[in-house]
Amino acid sequence: MTEGKAAENRPLYRLIVLIIMVAIAGFAQGMLLPLLAIMLEDAGVSSSLNGLNAAALYIGVLLASPFIEHPVRKYGYKPVITIGLVLMITSLLLLPLWQAFWFWFVLRIIIGIGDNMVHFATQVWITTTSTPKNRGRNISLYGLAFGLGFGVGPFMTRLLSINEWLPFLLSAGLSTLAWLLILQMRNEFPATDMETGSQLSTWKRYKEVFKLAWFAFLPAFGYGFLEASLHGNYPVYALRSGMTIELVSILLPAFVIGGLITQLPLGLLSDRVGRKKILLFLSSFGALCFFAMIAFESSTTILFILFILAGGFVGSFFSLGVMYLADLIPTHLLPTGNVMMAISFGVGSMIGPLIGGIFIDIFESGSIYYSIGGMLVFIFITGIAFKNKQASSPTKAVTESI
Repeated sequence: MTEGKAAENRPLYRLIVLIIMVAIAGFAQGMLLPLLAIMLEDAGVSSSLNGLNAAALYIGVLLASPFIEHPVRKYGYKPVITIGLVLMITSLLLLPLWQAFWFWFVLRIIIGIGDNMVHFATQVWITTTSTPKNRGRNISLYGLAFGLGFGVGPFMTRLLSINEWLPFLLSAGLSTLAWLLILQMRNEFPATDMETGSQLSTWKRYKEVFKLAWFAFLPAFGYGFLEASLHGNYPVYALRSGMTIELVSILLPAFVIGGLITQLPLGLLSDRVGRKKILLFLSSFGALCFFAMIAFESSTTILFILFILAGGFVGSFFSLGVMYLADLIPTHLLPTGNVMMAISFGVGSMIGPLIGGIFIDIFESGSIYYSIGGMLVFIFITGIAFKNKQASSPTKAVTESI
């Protein structure tokens, strides 16, 4: 290998490229949710069908999850990320061509598949090349990059007033930039082990990972639950409670901002005091914030502060879950664990709006807060019951990561 080629995968360079790629993927996801919802609303599509169309992305995530691990193990990270980016770029360019419900539904499924391929491969690549000492920092940067991209994405709805093609072209252009960056990198493969890589079946690997780290999947489930509930249910709840759309447009970004502020500090803190302690603390205080919203819903200022605090407590759930998973299982099982993490997030994203909708029909006030707060209490209780088990094989040491 030439010196130039070797330099391409220096730990710092690799981390920067992967973080840029995650930010761009988050940007595309954050842009599409409100952008297509507005366009469907303007086209006269009902709110229920609009929600069904939005769920297509998570359907794509779930459809792809069981089939991603094998290609990553066999072909490496680079081909999987490349195919995922190509799927996203192609779908983004096709979306404005024909504004038909089922055409968009299929394209959103394809985007979900591509998005999952990018996220899965980058997650495993970062976690397997991070040492236990810097894993919290690196995964926190991953979560911070996604959160920034996801938070900036919705602002692209303003470009519709200029030209409806513009936001799609911008997102496709940024995804192409990520593709060009990944093409410059040398392909790498997950850590393997003869017993796990060759002799254990997929279901046995799933069983082994679940036995060692079942609690680590609950933060991903919880984050998918609350993210989908806040974006899917809260606007409906707010309108029925007499709030204005302007207030909702302030409260939801407040939650995102809170998560961005604490993402890196919590990752670094979890490196020092342990992931489980941090997750128990965050779930308990996050639940208190959502239950407090019931009492202070009439005060815009206090509600705004509580949304920032809630985001600060639970906005890092997904990345902390990934860190904890990497602590609990051997490196050669991380691809399997990340598949299960994506499935857990997807299931939470599907269940959250369903339970939130049921609660809105049952409770006259506070329904969305009861739903999310109750879920966080469930995570807290199960976390107390979870006991770390000894991994069946040692984690492969990583020495090259920054």
